[in-house]
Amino acid sequence: MASNVMSVAYNQLNAMYGISMGTSNKYDSHKKSELRSTYNSIVKSNKESPLYKIKGGANVQKFAIDIKEQAHTIKNVVASLSENGEGIESAFEKRIATSNDPDVVTAEYVGSDDSVITPQNAGFSLEVQQLATPQVNTGHFLRRAGHDFKTGSYGFDLNTNTTSYEFQFNVNEDDTNEEVLNKLRKLINNANIGLQAELISDERGTNKALQIESRQTGLSDGEDYLFQIAAHDSRGSQDAMKLLGIDTISSPAENSSFLLNGTRHSSYSNTFTVNNMFSVTLNGVSQPGQTALVGFKPSADAVADNIERLVAAYNGIVNTANQYADAQESSGNLLRDVSKIVNRFADDFSEIGLNVEEDSSLSIDREALTDAISTGDISHTFDVLNKFRDALGRKADQASIDPMNYVSKVIVAYKHPNPDKNFATPYITSMYSGMMVDRFC
Repeated sequence: MASNVMSVAYNQLNAMYGISMGTSNKYDSHKKSELRSTYNSIVKSNKESPLYKIKGGANVQKFAIDIKEQAHTIKNVVASLSENGEGIESAFEKRIATSNDPDVVTAEYVGSDDSVITPQNAGFSLEVQQLATPQVNTGHFLRRAGHDFKTGSYGFDLNTNTTSYEFQFNVNEDDTNEEVLNKLRKLINNANIGLQAELISDERGTNKALQIESRQTGLSDGEDYLFQIAAHDSRGSQDAMKLLGIDTISSPAENSSFLLNGTRHSSYSNTFTVNNMFSVTLNGVSQPGQTALVGFKPSADAVADNIERLVAAYNGIVNTANQYADAQESSGNLLRDVSKIVNRFADDFSEIGLNVEEDSSLSIDREALTDAISTGDISHTFDVLNKFRDALGRKADQASIDPMNYVSKVIVAYKHPNPDKNFATPYITSMYSGMMVDRFC
């Protein structure tokens, strides 16, 4: 029974947070001392918690996990604004790349903050004439419900410039054309060889074709293709390939073409590095005669960007509390705790373009915030922002350690008042992950 509950909980967790859990950054890595401190905090909270039963059914798990996810986001943002013990004002010293035409090109600064900036490497212009494109093979359109393939086994070779792959597939007596195409689509995608296959429909939607696209873009000198498909020598495989038509290149791979400071260049990819300082991504083709300018953001804009990230993380946990207001009565405790933080700074916030809304969320007047950072009592502005960051970080730590504190529950018994006789309860510790909950009936 326990393993079944864990399986269901894991599947729910993966379905809701699979993407976010699968991505990480350097703030997701921790030293042994940090992990030990987290463990000790969990045990301490556990020993001091009463025994209780949970109310709310299936909503409880998702509410607890949502709290932990939002707290995790806040902690990462706070960590990024607290590197080396520095305050938010340190963003004045950090270089952030910017583009005046992000629809055409975006850029990220990848150099070090102590690199020497000269007029020659402080920025550049780009006119994009062509994006790098992948190779596309589009097959013949076949009647979806037709039975054009004979029953039997078939095979084909897929060759790249470095490797060869052999594919084999079977056609059953009652397989329709669409079912055969789907078999091939799954076969190619599951091979994980840098190709993406999909079924496309004609204008009427009655016919389907298999389309194969390379993830790689561009061609090196001397290359004619990124991948090549050829049927096996058997007559049946040759006939099947004639039906499929996937051995013909419908759109060849091409390199990007652009003018960098007026000089023509090309690249296999739409992402490349300039001057070992800027990682550039081409997103579109320039309008005739127009160039995109890439350089550094003003320091005030860099700070404002970081404040927007912090506010977005705060609003995330406020939205979580409001989302569960009806299903979880105790969600009001979460909203009360986090709103206390902004209410403490409300007057100071209003002077720098941060406004506390009726639902306790924060909104930003970007122009007022930038002015506050650029002029006036800058030291006071940063003192307020740093205190807000620290207070929000502490609350995120608490919520992450014990999200069940904000779940509706019925107290069953308080633990012995003598701390020496209190012990950690392993089952309750597992609930901190939000994955196992003893429901109240």
